[in-house]
Amino acid sequence: MRDSHRIAPYLDALRELAPLIAEQRASFDRDRRLPEGLFAALARTGFFRLWLPKSLGGAELSPFEFMEVVEAASALDGSVGWIVGNGGGMSRIGGYLPASVARAWFASPSMYCVSATGAVGTAVPVEGGYRVSGTWPFGSGAHYASHFMGLASVKDAAGNSQSPMCCYFAREQVTVRDTWHVSGLRGTGSCDFEVRDGFIPADQAHPFLEPAPSDPGILYRLPPLSMFAWTVSVVPLGIARGALDAFAQSASRKTRLGTSAAIRDREIVQSMIGRIDIEHRAARGLLVEAMTELMAATDVGGERLLRARGLFRATCAHAGEAAVRIVERLAAEAGASAIYESNPLERAVRDVHAAVKHVAMNPSSYIVAGQLALGLPPGPGRF
Repeated sequence: MRDSHRIAPYLDALRELAPLIAEQRASFDRDRRLPEGLFAALARTGFFRLWLPKSLGGAELSPFEFMEVVEAASALDGSVGWIVGNGGGMSRIGGYLPASVARAWFASPSMYCVSATGAVGTAVPVEGGYRVSGTWPFGSGAHYASHFMGLASVKDAAGNSQSPMCCYFAREQVTVRDTWHVSGLRGTGSCDFEVRDGFIPADQAHPFLEPAPSDPGILYRLPPLSMFAWTVSVVPLGIARGALDAFAQSASRKTRLGTSAAIRDREIVQSMIGRIDIEHRAARGLLVEAMTELMAATDVGGERLLRARGLFRATCAHAGEAAVRIVERLAAEAGASAIYESNPLERAVRDVHAAVKHVAMNPSSYIVAGQLALGLPPGPGRF
């Protein structure tokens, strides 16, 4: 499930990058993207190949190894974790594209593919491929991407729209719209992007919901919607852990007005931190348990897989809610100092609230879990 030797190079690299991230953090908000040098450093270290198949020279980390790496990046900074989760997660496309296409794309160390599933464009079949048009939101890392993926629907001969396909575009086919004016995760540069009548060959598209894996690994057999959810749902837990670490460091130095005792020496604070630590571990453990069951159910299919998917999405929502509670409680205990931009808690509050707005952590997932627990079929459009 987890090989510490496999993820050690990534964790070591994050420790080495920590001073650079701290030094450049102010620019994340100002420029609304990560600095180009930092993005390039993440690429060179292989963070955007975490789920690339081994057969193509990738790490092909397990979901749990991936989780640990993305959490560590998110603990340093929410925007960094979000970019690592998105970029590393999208390297999974190497398990769906023809090997010749994937090998050519990932030959470049700077390969980074933006994904956007918040809209559906149109794809018109033409000789050798498709003509695709559309505008997609939330293209995290769009400023530095080499490739983009947008969903598009193909119409059949009767004019009916079929299930959406993943369509991949080269950088030069895409126009990035500067729309990322937001409160949290500002450094992700998650701008809209647009394609107008762009041609893509047939081998640069595949079904979104039921792709035919070109690699036999479990990563590529797991339900695509679940894997998209995993890449972002682990980020809030990392932000919460980073907030907890920042509070602990501050509490060893800071005192309350009228007393010389450090904040960490107060029993009420010790009790709060103990509860927060357990809440974090519980949310994380439940998420791991749900992924474990999803992996076991994937090749079984049927009712077991249906229930596993419902449980998994509900635990993603739960992890997000737990992370928000943790960060807000820490910021409240920190007092007025937590509103200053120099305090890591200020950024953590903004970032965690932005992260949990992702549809992967939408509270409506509890409805699906409840329907399945009550013996009802999951409602249309929710699952």
